[in-house]
Amino acid sequence: MENAARPVRNRVYRNHHLDSRRWDAVKFRPDDIVISTSYKSGTTWTQRIVSLLIFGARRLPAPLGFLSPWIDARFFPIPLDQIVVAIDAQDHRRFLKSHLPLDALPWDDRVRYICVGRDGRDVFMSLANHYAAYTDFALQALNSGPDFVGETFRRCPDDIHELYDGWIHRASFPWEHDGWPMWSHFTQVQSFWNFRHLTNVHFVHYADLKADLLGEMRRIADFLGITVPTETWPALVEGASFEAMKREALENDELALSFEGGANRFFFKGTNGRWRDVLTPDELTEYDKAVTRALTKDCASWLERGRAAADPKSG
Repeated sequence: MENAARPVRNRVYRNHHLDSRRWDAVKFRPDDIVISTSYKSGTTWTQRIVSLLIFGARRLPAPLGFLSPWIDARFFPIPLDQIVVAIDAQDHRRFLKSHLPLDALPWDDRVRYICVGRDGRDVFMSLANHYAAYTDFALQALNSGPDFVGETFRRCPDDIHELYDGWIHRASFPWEHDGWPMWSHFTQVQSFWNFRHLTNVHFVHYADLKADLLGEMRRIADFLGITVPTETWPALVEGASFEAMKREALENDELALSFEGGANRFFFKGTNGRWRDVLTPDELTEYDKAVTRALTKDCASWLERGRAAADPKSG
């Protein structure tokens, strides 16, 4: 699955959530940071870590979702031209969010790209909670607008096994094999893994953040070239804790319209392994087939176990 020496943007993602063409409006700066995951893999967590490294432990100048906007979100309530004006006016180091594979993102050698991964079974369990919480307001936003194309995003099935069957066997795009009704978690990670040798691509794993938050934050800081005084680290790590992020989100609950339960539901448990009590042996067999079909062995090993499997840069 190895490709050319440098990534090439040769895919267009458009569905109820995504429009990869929106990145055409963004003009990169040399020190920009792009944080990309598929979904439910630690996007907000990594954004918060980067914000702490840039701003310190003080209160952010704006809510995280506006400070670090999800560029490819076609349903975002603020028009794209206003988002671009806002990020162009930022005088701090910019860090932008994406849920796109690398072959749908513009590539710039001067930009730092962070790919966040998580075991796909944990991703599915988090997605099931996330999807089930969508309000009527959210569904209306996702299924409307002049740029809406493709299949209608319907309400989450009541039966989690019905959702799993679609997620593991169906795709939203012809070049993918799984991920419906969203997009392929596996394709997203593999697209970055193919270019793990590049010095401006960095991998963060959800399990590693949970196991050694300080160590992972130090690695991210090193990758971004940010020097942090030793005495500052405890406050930064506390600010990146699950409890602190949830507390901050509840103070300004911008998620209340989109999710039943708002930030309480969005920051649900943050745990791994819940799939063991839900997915059947047959469903786990289908999961293994999907992994074998979509991922190289080294990528599959890293996605399941993080740094316990291998350093992504060592392959």
